[in-house]
Amino acid sequence: MTAADPHQGGPVRSTCPYCGVGCGVLLRPDGAGGLGVEGDPDHPANRGRLCSKGLALAETIGLDDRLLAPRVDGHDTDWDTALPHVADRFRETIAEHGPDSVAFYVSGQMLTEDYYVANKLMKGFIGSANIDTNSRLCMASTVAGHKRAFGTDTVPGTYDDLDQADLIVLTGSNLAWCHPVLHQRILAARKRRGTKIVVIDPRRTATCDAADLHLALAPGSDVALFNGLLAAIHDQGAVDRDYARHVDGLDAALAAAGSDRPEHLTGLPAAELQRFYDLWIRTDKVVTVFSQGVNQSSSGTDKVNAILNGHLATGRIGRPGMGPFSVTGQPNAMGGREVGGLANQLACHLDIENPDHRRAVREFWGAPAIAATPGLKAVDMFRAVGRGEIKALWIIHSNPAVTMPDADAVRAAIAGCDFVAVSDVTANTDTARLAHVLLPAAAWGEKDGTVTNSDRTISRQRAALPPPGQARPDWQIIAGVARRMGWRDAFDYTAPVEIFREYAGLSRISGLMGRDFDISGLATLRDIDYAAMAPVRWPVTAQRQGGRFFADGRFFTETGRANMLPVRHRAPAANPDRRHPYRLNTGRLRDQWHTMTRSAKSPRLSAHRPEPFCEIHPEDATALGIAPAGLVELSSPHGRAILRALITTDVGKGELFAPMHWTGETAPSARIDALVAPATDPVSGQPESKAAVVAARPYAATWYAFAVSAAPMTPDAPYWSRARTRSGWRAELAGTEAPADWEAQARALFGLPDAAVQAVTDPARGHHRFAFHDGDRLLAALFVAPEPVLAGRDYLATVPGTDAPEAITGRAPADRPDPGPVVCSCFDVGINTILAAIETQGLHSVDQIGAALQAGTNCGSCRPELATLIARATAPAEAAE
Repeated sequence: MTAADPHQGGPVRSTCPYCGVGCGVLLRPDGAGGLGVEGDPDHPANRGRLCSKGLALAETIGLDDRLLAPRVDGHDTDWDTALPHVADRFRETIAEHGPDSVAFYVSGQMLTEDYYVANKLMKGFIGSANIDTNSRLCMASTVAGHKRAFGTDTVPGTYDDLDQADLIVLTGSNLAWCHPVLHQRILAARKRRGTKIVVIDPRRTATCDAADLHLALAPGSDVALFNGLLAAIHDQGAVDRDYARHVDGLDAALAAAGSDRPEHLTGLPAAELQRFYDLWIRTDKVVTVFSQGVNQSSSGTDKVNAILNGHLATGRIGRPGMGPFSVTGQPNAMGGREVGGLANQLACHLDIENPDHRRAVREFWGAPAIAATPGLKAVDMFRAVGRGEIKALWIIHSNPAVTMPDADAVRAAIAGCDFVAVSDVTANTDTARLAHVLLPAAAWGEKDGTVTNSDRTISRQRAALPPPGQARPDWQIIAGVARRMGWRDAFDYTAPVEIFREYAGLSRISGLMGRDFDISGLATLRDIDYAAMAPVRWPVTAQRQGGRFFADGRFFTETGRANMLPVRHRAPAANPDRRHPYRLNTGRLRDQWHTMTRSAKSPRLSAHRPEPFCEIHPEDATALGIAPAGLVELSSPHGRAILRALITTDVGKGELFAPMHWTGETAPSARIDALVAPATDPVSGQPESKAAVVAARPYAATWYAFAVSAAPMTPDAPYWSRARTRSGWRAELAGTEAPADWEAQARALFGLPDAAVQAVTDPARGHHRFAFHDGDRLLAALFVAPEPVLAGRDYLATVPGTDAPEAITGRAPADRPDPGPVVCSCFDVGINTILAAIETQGLHSVDQIGAALQAGTNCGSCRPELATLIARATAPAEAAE
């Protein structure tokens, strides 16, 4: 496996920038600034597969919104101006207020080398631990749970365990949508060896469609469920007494487990619980996969330890096909954990509160100081910004004004900070718009370094395109500021390979001090070897490479034994009451990513779910008077949101679900984290993003509108959302007060003061349609009604820029069928196309749809929707028979 030189015309081996699966990709520059992207068949994480987001990466490369020059106080400048300015502001702040008056907020989008330099600067040279990462919102509870149980943040198993397990438990993980390549791997194992699948989730998700058992437990009751499992393990005599010699705390954990009443706390029938417990206990090869539904909780660390307890009690850890397995949300969340990107860590899994560890790191770095105590975790960091205690803040590749809980307060805190620098690829984010200095960073496809995926595999991410304008890689920007703060020799790097060798050298010290993380076998890697480096799983030493941990009963605690923790159920931090009677769950969609700065550039990805929504149970919708496709207004003690209602039994009564991707750039009223309380886990500091409490009511709109345009639109309405299409843009709008002049409003929306217009208006009924043309070419169209607009949206989204005289009707002509909303994003197949094929070709299975249309044949994440379409289409015929 070698990395090709892009200048020689061969593919460049790199990794996908989305989730923690860490899929390998082959990049082929097209010579015109674009890329061809396909899965790397030789990469061990994906073996050539890509999900819908990975397949659409080529659509996200454009420069239309790129930040191309440093910007100081709103004015473009150069690096020789911007870097000294940032360095001076940080140095002056530290001199006046001390090192804890400054902070970095970094990101799992950074490469390991970038992360390492930022951590070194803050903890070793500034002398504060006030560096935290958006991974705090993702997997901090797993880190804390691992450290409590194992002594280090060690992932015991590998992806190969998914191929070899006989039972896979997916808890707090919509794997089919959030990690589709791993989900397909599990489904392949089921087909090959009959692997059973259990899904634990309050909400019915796409992952449930392939499950043998779905446990729709009450939100926040995971500890009670897994305590019940531990008690059943004991009662059925399944404790591995030989392995228990390597474990402390078994009796205390059992006593705590016996105090919970899982059938009461989880809301699950006793028969379902017993079925799960019996299946788990009687199956030797069990892998428990857990993700954000476990981590994002005020008791997230206890949930993690409750899961680990079951595996430790039975010795089902570190052997093929068995063990607990955390899947991470970001491409380099693991790399950030390894370099100490969290506020309570040192690099290479060393402990900030251990004086020997601090001394070793300080001496290795030749640092003038070393942080002696943990810094502020994310939620506390932004509270300190809001109080004025942190006076200089550097945010790198993150959008906390949207993603943090209590997002409105965080946005206000950043806006009020004395000095804010933001490194990003665009100036068009909610957070970047608040910065005093913007620093143009190289994007994915333009930067070079390493990332670590969820099973400890280190892969190279390689540049296939040059950075545009003045954009630079993050390590270079951070080191440039560090040198100008007076630490030239320590940050005199000229290439990422130099940083990687230093980092690998530091890991040797970690290994000698009894830590798990040691890649010292790579510390002398030559430049040419780094350039060609193949994926490798850590540890990498003269004695060992990769493999699993803990089958031998050797752990990284002071005693050398594992710790089982006595944990008990704790309800979420806030409970529904009369004023806020609904429990709000938040999460991800299949085709979008974080705050959409990359994924929303793809028309293909934006077509599946182009508008923010709130899932609500039919009985709740009826009680509230919320109609299908109506708008629902949510409010909490912290914020407010307006979303499209999606009435479904996928959520339980009293429970709501809303995705977390939309921002002030794409749907200002749908910034869902504005509703989430800043409640955190007391151990990990991770926020509780799955169990907010809210009130719900119909949004009292008096008008609704749908718009399409060849050029970007700037909506001005109480509710709006916009999405990119292949022909331009589409938007939904609504409000409570209608404009006096709808044509003038439409012209302002589209920026078309003089364009020719077709208009059909009925003021008495509140219906208006406008189509703007340049000759025969449609420029834009607006459709207004007093109720949600009935129009062929997915057809209309294709016509801007074309000759479309019939667009004013809002319907597709007979010779241009409307494909309908996209179901399969990989191959851009719409619902109407699928339904027509089912009817005309007599299709009766998902595989038949795949053979006819390709839908569902790549990442497979649309297969549950395809199965639902078949069931709906064939139900009337079957009923008639």
